[in-house]
Amino acid sequence: MKFIEASGARIPAIGLGTYQLRGEACTNLVARAIEAGYRHIDTARMYGNERDVGQGIRASGIARDELFVTTKIWHDQIGSADLVDSARAAVDAIGIGTVDLLLIHWPNADIPLEDSIQALNEARSLGLSHHIGVANFTSAMMDDASAISEAPLICNQVEYHPFISQEAILGACERHDMALVAYSPIGQGKDLLSHPTIQGVAQAHRRSPAQIVLRWEIEQPRVAAIPRTANPDRLTENLDVFSFELTPEERRAISELGSRRQRLVDPGFAPNWDRV
Repeated sequence: MKFIEASGARIPAIGLGTYQLRGEACTNLVARAIEAGYRHIDTARMYGNERDVGQGIRASGIARDELFVTTKIWHDQIGSADLVDSARAAVDAIGIGTVDLLLIHWPNADIPLEDSIQALNEARSLGLSHHIGVANFTSAMMDDASAISEAPLICNQVEYHPFISQEAILGACERHDMALVAYSPIGQGKDLLSHPTIQGVAQAHRRSPAQIVLRWEIEQPRVAAIPRTANPDRLTENLDVFSFELTPEERRAISELGSRRQRLVDPGFAPNWDRV
């Protein structure tokens, strides 16, 4: 497993996203993922599955210090009066003690950024998380949040795949020693994975298109990816991306697909995204 080093944190480069997984299916898949070698599990308050994720972790029998667990606080709970209580509820639901990483899930234009970042730091000081970070922040928001935060912000979790460039976010990650954790890293499937460029590279390496895309991401110095799947057979495939390398020409060809600027996750409360 490759690790992303960011402001003192070591983040496994491939993790399991658990969005839309619920109940026994979620618990079983998390346990199976850990058995397959996953050491990075991502959940959130909004997913409604933190308790299921925690049960899967405990069922796996893995030692707590071998796992990197992230959860996220929904954007309506990131004010100074709410964030710590929401974080405490998240930690209690997961049931494994202090989480490794606590994130603000989305910025909220109606809540001062300073209030949110100070509350995030308070949650860390109270022992609810080892590290803190943000998700779905623009590069300018990353600059502002890093200037406010007492503790390092170790990542920005954003949509990232070959159909969307995140040059501005990657630049901010470099400035602030942060990781980019990619959600929807295979672009939610069909259009990206069937693209001739991806198909051609996959054939050259005798790998699946999803493996090619994940490899392209984790070959970037500050990028981790959290593909999600409800299919147990995909777990091993998504993790099996560390034994081959793309050529410079292949990396460049895949990166050029970012000119499409095809954003998949863009709710009405999203910020004004970076243009690059």
